[in-house]
Amino acid sequence: MPMLPRDRIAQAVTQPATRPALVAFATAGYPNAETFLPTLRRIAEHADVVELGVPFTDPMADGVTIQRSSEGALAQGVSLRWIFDRLEQRDFDLGAPLLMMSYLNPLLTFGYRALAERAAKVGVDGFIVPDLPYEESGPLREALDEHGLALVQLVTPATPAPRLETLCAASRGFVYAVTVTGITGGANALPAELSDYFDRVKRAAGNLPVCAGFGIRNREDVARIGAGVDGVIVGSALVEILERGEDPGAFLQQLKSPA
Repeated sequence: MPMLPRDRIAQAVTQPATRPALVAFATAGYPNAETFLPTLRRIAEHADVVELGVPFTDPMADGVTIQRSSEGALAQGVSLRWIFDRLEQRDFDLGAPLLMMSYLNPLLTFGYRALAERAAKVGVDGFIVPDLPYEESGPLREALDEHGLALVQLVTPATPAPRLETLCAASRGFVYAVTVTGITGGANALPAELSDYFDRVKRAAGNLPVCAGFGIRNREDVARIGAGVDGVIVGSALVEILERGEDPGAFLQQLKSPA
């Protein structure tokens, strides 16, 4: 029986034996829409999971770097439909599982069942939707479940214990443990002590892997945060590498080296 897309994500996160898995975030079509597919391919060569951001006008969970990348991609005509069309045109296998991170409005506009069908067709394995409350997530989850796609839930250090249990039980692919109560990309924003928080999330998640994100910028962060979870998510730092025209593959590869 073929592996479900959401299980591909979980397997990719738990597969590295000697280091935390690396989940690499980039905004689709930024900084150059014309090089979207080659950039995606290069990132996927060095990441264990790729998280592809759908540009949005009001990215409320994101800091200035990803806000800037969303504005730049939108100015070039990048949309959810544009991303699907480009993914359908690719003539290569990504290798790494592919997640989409999108705010809710573009998904609602597309329609949940059409979204799940198109995502499965072009090789998207799941979604992260930061502004979708669990209590309102049932219709999207049902549509994704029909195709074995993941809906990754986010938790924070402020999530109460009963809700933590609920969110972890509902998550697929992995549980996204936000490291700070705030937005992405903050410099020097990582709390000094996260082990107790990570322990609570891992207990609630059971056999589902846990990945931590927000504020992870270098291999020292990867090593420190990765010691307490199964994987780390790097976003703003990678977007800045792309902005400067540097090689995303080289950046991601050095993140996987010992600090």
